[in-house]
Amino acid sequence: MSNDRIERDITIAATVDRVWEVLTTPEHVGTWFGTGRPIEIDLRPGGEMVLDHGANGRYRTVFVEVDPPRRLSYRWAEGYPNTLANEMNSTLVEFTITPLSENETRLAVVESGFSTLVVPEGREWVSYEGHSRGWSDVLAKAAAYAERRDSTPIMSAQ
Repeated sequence: MSNDRIERDITIAATVDRVWEVLTTPEHVGTWFGTGRPIEIDLRPGGEMVLDHGANGRYRTVFVEVDPPRRLSYRWAEGYPNTLANEMNSTLVEFTITPLSENETRLAVVESGFSTLVVPEGREWVSYEGHSRGWSDVLAKAAAYAERRDSTPIMSAQ
């Protein structure tokens, strides 16, 4: 088994358009994947999204692919808060949105690039193991949010 690539998916009781909106709208991303405050998003290839993870830092991601409402990918340098993600300091996060029925959607995420990632001391959660555990929780939170069952932030603002 490779420690370079994490693959997770979840079925969400929501339309493809709702799932896309949850993945790409500042107030939505700021809640299910942040502290509850809207985040900065320039939704285009090469555009920046700033993820706010409270005490863990703010992360300047860079969009690689934006193909509404089916595919979204970005580089994420979680080991390096406040530093723009690039191919040397980040992993690649890829979301694929697939309709299963009119009101049911499969959301898949793949995060890759761990085998060459240098993780700074004191940020050990930025590892294959840490993210492997984390994506299951994050996808469950995104699903609950998209289904309007849970609108609380995933993390504390402090």
